[in-house]
Amino acid sequence: MCISNIGTIELEGMQFFAFHGVLPEEREEGNLFIVDFKGKYDISAAMDSDELSDTLDYGKIHHIVASEMEIPSKLLEHVAGRIARRIEREFPKIISFSISVAKQNPPVEGKAEWARITVSGGREE
Repeated sequence: MCISNIGTIELEGMQFFAFHGVLPEEREEGNLFIVDFKGKYDISAAMDSDELSDTLDYGKIHHIVASEMEIPSKLLEHVAGRIARRIEREFPKIISFSISVAKQNPPVEGKAEWARITVSGGREE
């Protein structure tokens, strides 16, 4: 039996009330946003050491997402791109990852519960 050294680390359902959107009322009233993270990382050192410093710290991931969500943007793509670039800078050993940013009740003609963008990054996409 061979255990893989590559693990998938996920942080789902991060909730933020933020002020992203093109329309003035979106930037004034705000909205609920949900952010999901999924990343592949070499976890072999962490499996042996049991030390946080040997893995991808999802507490730091949450901190990155939270700080970027505080900066208003017009587009979800802009928010997701900022988050992705910071993750790549902070975790250069990350193999691959995706970030999804979803806005509740987007302003469209008709019913839509969510609008979502997903951005991928890392060394292998």
